[in-house]
Amino acid sequence: MDAMEEDQPFELEAYASNYLGHARVERLLFIADKKQGTAFGDDALRLAVEELSQSENTQKYQEVAAKLGGNSVNRAQLEQKERKAAQRHDRLEAELNNYKTNLIKESIRMGHNDMGDFFYSRGDLQSAFKSYVRTRDYCTSGKHVIQMCLNVIKVSIELGNYVHVNNYISKAEQTAEVQKDPVVAGKLRAAGGLAALQAKKYKLAARKFAEVPSEMATQYQDVLSAQDVAVYGGLCALASFDRSELRSHVINNVTFRDYMEVNPEVRELVNDFYGSRYASCLNHLTRLRPMLDLDPYIHAHLNTLYASIRSKALVQYTTPFTSVNLPTMAEAFKTDISGLEKELAELIQSSQIQARIDSHNKVLYARHTDQRKATFQTALRTAEQYLGDTKALLLRANLLKHDFAQKQGEGQEQGHGRGGRRGGNGGGHGGGGHMAPHPYLGALGGYGLINPDLA
Repeated sequence: MDAMEEDQPFELEAYASNYLGHARVERLLFIADKKQGTAFGDDALRLAVEELSQSENTQKYQEVAAKLGGNSVNRAQLEQKERKAAQRHDRLEAELNNYKTNLIKESIRMGHNDMGDFFYSRGDLQSAFKSYVRTRDYCTSGKHVIQMCLNVIKVSIELGNYVHVNNYISKAEQTAEVQKDPVVAGKLRAAGGLAALQAKKYKLAARKFAEVPSEMATQYQDVLSAQDVAVYGGLCALASFDRSELRSHVINNVTFRDYMEVNPEVRELVNDFYGSRYASCLNHLTRLRPMLDLDPYIHAHLNTLYASIRSKALVQYTTPFTSVNLPTMAEAFKTDISGLEKELAELIQSSQIQARIDSHNKVLYARHTDQRKATFQTALRTAEQYLGDTKALLLRANLLKHDFAQKQGEGQEQGHGRGGRRGGNGGGHGGGGHMAPHPYLGALGGYGLINPDLA
């Protein structure tokens, strides 16, 4: 990749068009921060200012416009927006108070929801979160619950509070309406995948993204795009799935295949990895890296994911062979022999590869398990477990045979009944008799069994 491609890793306007509202602005600002001082960063900042100028978030607009310098801010327009926002806030607050006075439940819910929308448009995420949560007590149908949960989830993702994201995903999934609407189900799974990604639960994230219905593709652009689902799901799957899981959940998954078609680089990456074309696979990863470094959600996980994918590729390459020529392997992975030896040594130390390295002859020899010894050890463990289970069953059978067990409720009832009347006799079948030590307790042998001569 030349310097020009590094400075401009992708078409910025086409990238921004995949998102709406806050998501577009936040991604552009993230790129501007990462590419600060470059033409690409300035272009991202300029697009962000243009987007903010059309929004109600005047405070954010002024902050970002100040970074560009100059007198591009229209003060008269800002003052007009501030006046309109203050008037709208007063009107919404008066309407909400009126609804509360009249105790109209549905109107109260809509009033809180409108207040949440107002605060969200102004960029006051904490106030928007509180307003959306307040609608919970006034929801009268599953549809209302889903709307409330999706609003809270969207705001929580922007706030970075993924505990709330998971909690409200669970609340929404408990409603029957979720199963009837694939778009809603897709949004919940995509948000769940994002939460799992941030928690570094890559396997769970891969499963969530792989389950996103294709109907959601362009319906969640205020949070994620279809390309994001393909990239996040594909990388997490390669880093955490084994071959059978990769085949069933990704390659043979018709729904997820639709998302990969939107991003051909990810499709080729997954197919090359599964087809053991490691040089091509690593080339795709290299080409994707500049764009992924500018992604606000996955950039912090790239080193871990890339290292895991490479390690799995190395393990997968060596598994079928009893010996591997290191120069040939180094050529396949586009690396030098000394670097490859270090990688293989780390995998051997972590027990991911059972092998030894002949550094002189540059050969990796597989260390196969002694199948005969392993079979005998398994048989011995199974026999010992069977013997222990059999002893336990015999002990229980003898205890039941000699009535050396207290039935539930019997001891207390009889102890206050017949046992209490017989007093010192302690005989008969009263509670006192069962609670007393059995005269043949000492007959339990070394194996934990009751003496079979007991009558």
